[in-house]
Amino acid sequence: MSTPATHGDTHLKTIGYILWIFGFTGAHRFYYGKQITGTIWFFTGGLFLIGWIVDLFLIPGMDRQADFRFQAGKLDYTLAWIFLTFLGLFGVHRFYMEKWITGIIYLISGGLFGLGWLYDLWTLNEQVDEINRTEV
Repeated sequence: MSTPATHGDTHLKTIGYILWIFGFTGAHRFYYGKQITGTIWFFTGGLFLIGWIVDLFLIPGMDRQADFRFQAGKLDYTLAWIFLTFLGLFGVHRFYMEKWITGIIYLISGGLFGLGWLYDLWTLNEQVDEINRTEV
């Protein structure tokens, strides 16, 4: 079954599996837009490693749901997540989304002292989705 024309392969299974290696932190769940369970995984070590192991088999389904839920467009979700993960405290992901003012604020304040970075961890998929939907 194919996805509608307005949706595409917004999230990559390869990245999901790479993040699964660190899945006890909830990284792969945040990537696929599952913030609540990502937070639970973060605080419980992947649901005491049991949920982490089960997720190995759930990633294809999470990937399909994310591809259907989020809009493909000019911004790439994976690239935005890489920027957030490795350079988020410097606001690089915000510059990528052309949010110049908050990008400069993050650059000066270390991602608003880490709190803005945490906020973006919860909302990055929605932020990219909103930009992609307005650019269509």
